Amino acid sequence: MINLSIAGLLGAVIGTVVAALIYVPLVDFVERGLRARADSGAEGETLEQEISLLRRAVFAADIIVFAGIGYWLGGMAGD
Repeated sequence: MINLSIAGLLGAVIGTVVAALIYVPLVDFVERGLRARADSGAEGETLEQEISLLRRAVFAADIIVFAGIGYWLGGMAGD
């Protein structure tokens, strides 16, 4: 059976809040880099689709990483 600790779950919630706070600056940074790398002749619609996909990928990775780190730290602090 899976043993979930309250401290770990609280850490995961805090990690998710941190991920939400970091999401916008992180997406802005990555998007600026992508736009700077794109050629001026690149199609605008293709670039916008790539940016949309990039935002979703960054959101998913951000939540998974920070919630996982929060759960791990909360579990360690609760022991």
